[in-house]
Amino acid sequence: MAETVRLRGMTWDHSRGYDPMVATSNRFAEMHPNVSITWEKRSLQAFADRPIEDMAGDYDLMVIDHPHVGEVARSGNLLALDTPERAAELEALSAQSVGVSHRSYEFDGRQWALAIDAATPVAAFRQDQLNVAPTRWSEVMELAQSGSVAFALIPINALMTFFGLARNMDYAVAEDPGLLIEREHGQHILELLREIVGLMDARCLTLDPIGVLEWMGRAADGPIYAPFGYGYTNYSRQGYCRFPITFADAPGIGDNGPRGTAIGGTGIAVSASSSHSDIAAQYAFWIAGAQCQSGLYFASGGQPGNAVAWEDDGCNAACRNFFRNTRQTLETAWLRPRYDGYMRLQDRAGDIVHECLRGDIGIDAALDNLQSAYLETRS
Repeated sequence: MAETVRLRGMTWDHSRGYDPMVATSNRFAEMHPNVSITWEKRSLQAFADRPIEDMAGDYDLMVIDHPHVGEVARSGNLLALDTPERAAELEALSAQSVGVSHRSYEFDGRQWALAIDAATPVAAFRQDQLNVAPTRWSEVMELAQSGSVAFALIPINALMTFFGLARNMDYAVAEDPGLLIEREHGQHILELLREIVGLMDARCLTLDPIGVLEWMGRAADGPIYAPFGYGYTNYSRQGYCRFPITFADAPGIGDNGPRGTAIGGTGIAVSASSSHSDIAAQYAFWIAGAQCQSGLYFASGGQPGNAVAWEDDGCNAACRNFFRNTRQTLETAWLRPRYDGYMRLQDRAGDIVHECLRGDIGIDAALDNLQSAYLETRS
């Protein structure tokens, strides 16, 4: 009897991040009786912050966030998945990518992870209170006057909204190694954000997207509209929360449409130090494939990164057409910087934007500090 191969995986602590990994691992074990995969989970903040090199020695499989790949390419902690024998599978996954999800895990000509989850800031609303979602920023501001608008503004989300609004207006962000954003452009975005923050409940500055959706979906007197927040199909599924949430494309400034939101989602990666990297890679390609993504992965609470699932009638029917309603936002989302050092910028810049929105520092000081932080991480 063959010895059981035991793999360990690390993912993030939410039903969307954990449940599908357990369900797919159990199915994989049924198909491969000598393989066992167990999953552990970490908080959403730790997921965004913890360096991959701290985990690669302990886990065979890791669900990762794409901005880490610049560090990964340098460190050698992950297995490059673009092997010749996988070329056809990679080509199929690239063609089935929602927006730049697949490409977000490619760096220095190598593929460091496979997209299994696609997300970007999209709009969310209570359809029992609001018939249709605003499509323009001016309409969002009008709704905010009534105190009905909320969105996540903890540091990381404040920064992603800052970046997203800038890219919606086609303002360059981090394209020049010496300049994060033109001063007048940064000033414009911070003015827009401070204006709407003044119309929202202060608790928004303490909430992540999950916190906002919990508030919207479970409190009868909660906010009825959020213009930006990384989407979660869970909250649009029947029985998940008291007031099911409907998702829609993010609003744009003027006639710009939903373009420019910062692509998120997750990818599955294989540790370079795994003793069974071939089996781990086999699982990774299977879970990222169209059949699993539109079947078991979605059914067990996952939010697929594969376009076949996004186009599937059954998947859409189960979540109030989440995928069709937000697809344009995903397809026009922005791929944030991934250079080695970007994660340090993200940590510092999020705090700076948050300080500005709290009113602890002015716009000029915030822009000075953002530029300094950027230069420090590019040196």
